[in-house]
Amino acid sequence: MADLITSLSYSASGMEAQAARLRHVSENISNVDTPGYHRKLVSFQENIDSGTVEAGPVKLDKSPLDRVYDPGNPLSDASGHYDGSNVDLVVEVADAREAQRSYEANLKIFDQARSMTQSLFDLLRR
Repeated sequence: MADLITSLSYSASGMEAQAARLRHVSENISNVDTPGYHRKLVSFQENIDSGTVEAGPVKLDKSPLDRVYDPGNPLSDASGHYDGSNVDLVVEVADAREAQRSYEANLKIFDQARSMTQSLFDLLRR
């Protein structure tokens, strides 16, 4: 019984971590045209006490910002360029898909453990 509850805890923590990842991916996508925006990266770490996974601290991508040529922009320097963002939509869409699939896999594990727990309770009631 304890193993089933532990598996529920593991899968729930995985879903929470992937939800955090999706939140940061959506922030990156919404700021793709924001000048000076650095892409946010989320990492995962294991909680030593419980063995669950959680989203680690958010880090900013240190890759160089795109230089955008727009001499009419008030942010432009003397050469007519300004710093854009370093968000690549293709990468963000791929990250979102991966997070979605990981979330769905954790959800299936959660549903299976819940179903097994319910079946166990049904057997114990008889």
